[in-house]
Amino acid sequence: MATASSIPVTTTGPRAGARQWAALVVLMLPVLLVSIDNTVLSFALPEISTALRPSAANQLWIVDVYSLVLAGLLVAMGSLGDRFGRRRLLLIGASGFAAVSVLAAFSPNAESLIAARAVLGFFGAMIMPATLSLLRSTFTDRDQRRLAIAIWASGFAAGSALGPIVGGVLLEHFAWGAVFLIAVPVLVPLLVLAPILVVESRDPNPGPFDLVSVLLSLSAMAPVVASIKLLATHGPGLDVAALAVVGVVSGWLFVRRQLRRERPLLDVRLFANPVFAGSVVVNLLAITALVGFLFFTTQHLQLVVQLRPLHAALMLLPGLVVMIVAGLAVVPLVRRVAPRSIVAVGLGAAAVAYAAVWLAGAEAPVWTFVVAFPLVGLGVGAAETISNDLIIAAVPANRAGAASAVSETAYEVGAVLGTAVLGSMLTAIYRGTLVVPVDVPAEAGAAARETLGGAASAAADLDGPVAQRLLDAATHAFDAGLVATAGVGAGVMVLAVVVALVALRRASAHD
Repeated sequence: MATASSIPVTTTGPRAGARQWAALVVLMLPVLLVSIDNTVLSFALPEISTALRPSAANQLWIVDVYSLVLAGLLVAMGSLGDRFGRRRLLLIGASGFAAVSVLAAFSPNAESLIAARAVLGFFGAMIMPATLSLLRSTFTDRDQRRLAIAIWASGFAAGSALGPIVGGVLLEHFAWGAVFLIAVPVLVPLLVLAPILVVESRDPNPGPFDLVSVLLSLSAMAPVVASIKLLATHGPGLDVAALAVVGVVSGWLFVRRQLRRERPLLDVRLFANPVFAGSVVVNLLAITALVGFLFFTTQHLQLVVQLRPLHAALMLLPGLVVMIVAGLAVVPLVRRVAPRSIVAVGLGAAAVAYAAVWLAGAEAPVWTFVVAFPLVGLGVGAAETISNDLIIAAVPANRAGAASAVSETAYEVGAVLGTAVLGSMLTAIYRGTLVVPVDVPAEAGAAARETLGGAASAAADLDGPVAQRLLDAATHAFDAGLVATAGVGAGVMVLAVVVALVALRRASAHD
């Protein structure tokens, strides 16, 4: 078992040829799909709110349950891939993901959609560790691997930003269920080409599968996120405290168990390496910034500014381009500039973006978001490439699946926190600030208090003047929450800059 002092930081091998680069293209298909699925609902939420009438808690669960299940199972699935074959697990996951996506597209109510999203998270957890660990075994030359990981990370980050754009295009022409059906045409080529182009790899000496650790990892994450959601929707209480305690205790038991096992599910000793640990934290905070920003921006553009889905999506297109370019541009740059400096500057730009929205206030014009999102994209694109490269280079090749799982767990935890923390904060302020006009019927007022989408749906059934007063009150409350949430987001990004400067100071371009 690798300890912090024995972690190898160099990997040199034969250079990849045309087949290996073709395999990278194939491996990018599930990366784009799973990351798109993380955020594609951002643009579909207004239509889902109208069609399924979810409560505020259910709306957050529709968004979060996918990332929550994904994050809870990534380490376990990474370990399974190391044992039974990473390509095999990738193909199983892709098949299940495509089938369940069809079920999600035709969900009749919020509860069935939440269930389908949870199962999608289960199969998605099979896909993601396999892709990055297969890159590790495919590209053994360090420079080529760094470029491959940059493409992978750019696709991962770009997929998250592309989700709302894909959603906007589809919703312009189809019902909300179409955002799930995109899985089928994306995954069919993978199922055909992966057995031909991607070489199977596994850990030649795997340890036993640890079901207890899998259950502990799940029971550590789910209760904590559930407590955050309950706190936002119902306020403090014994249930909130109990869930938080269960999560913290389960996390402590998980760490203790990993330290005692000869072959742990997750080698927590890796976190004694400051570069490894700092890269994981940077990864997490960068995605928190991205998903949190998208959560409130997409709703603001559609429901407050009242742009059509496609027009709102196009407003985010510059940020998507910047994210992809930044992720690739850091590959030659990191040979000359210290990784921590690049990450700090990038995440500092994301902090400026959040601060700009915060300072613009409740009446922030559309151009504020159009300019701010490329700054977020700059930070996320740079941070994702560098952090993933440092993580995967820090472990032995036979533990690539487990290390990949740590990287993607950080990504998915960041996605959960982006909506669970920032989204729940926005929801709490919205509900606490909203003053429903006295002439609004009780049923419509109750729907408006749940979500901004609920207010828009309720207003559609009211007379003109009453409907407008309800919408004005709801959008005012939403933007009050948006401003406060942006201020917190700026603080999170400042913290990320500090982590990068301190933890990555020993990382170099030649690690």
